[in-house]
Amino acid sequence: MRPTVTVSYAQTLDGRLATSSGSSQWISCPASLLFAHELRASHDAVIVGVGTVLKDDPRLTVRRVPGEDPLRVVADSALRTPLTAAVLAGGAARGTVLAVTGRAPERRCEEARSVGATVLRLPESAEGRVDLASLLRALGGMGVASVLVEGGAGLITGLLRARLVDRLAVCVAPKILGSGIEAVGDLGVRELSESLRLTETAVLPCGVDVILDSRVEYPNGGSGN
Repeated sequence: MRPTVTVSYAQTLDGRLATSSGSSQWISCPASLLFAHELRASHDAVIVGVGTVLKDDPRLTVRRVPGEDPLRVVADSALRTPLTAAVLAGGAARGTVLAVTGRAPERRCEEARSVGATVLRLPESAEGRVDLASLLRALGGMGVASVLVEGGAGLITGLLRARLVDRLAVCVAPKILGSGIEAVGDLGVRELSESLRLTETAVLPCGVDVILDSRVEYPNGGSGN
């Protein structure tokens, strides 16, 4: 059994995670950041893609609310995460899993292990990235029952396309960017009947933002888990 998967991100009213130049801090208001840390505290693990690590260098820890830090997981097929990244530096590596594929140099894997990180070498997807179903099964085998996915857009899109998302918790900020980085990419939907639907939706005011917290229902009555 794989863990349950919650995807959480902050977007503008027109569905952008960041400006066209990559600026994203902070789309959401302080109250929404508090909500994000509450989500971290309530999950066993938090997953991001390597692009998020390279761009934002997040710590992925619980800081604004009481609670234990989740296991940190980076989907990083070629192992580009530097040893100086916040998820590895200063002893943080002991609580970090790097999910890689056969494209990751063994030398880099050994360097990551030497600072305390766990390196999982997993199959590749058709796109040459970490196979996400394999990653979730591996985490389940480590005793992880729930994971929170915080980005980026490629990881979010891949999980939705593979029908691996059970819950969405999306912060919508009252901002409009026009062009920019879209939150969700191509899911292969060509007809409205093929769209993913949100059910059991709760709409939560959060400062000036709105949180949509929903279950995900897939076409033909399928669900994530």
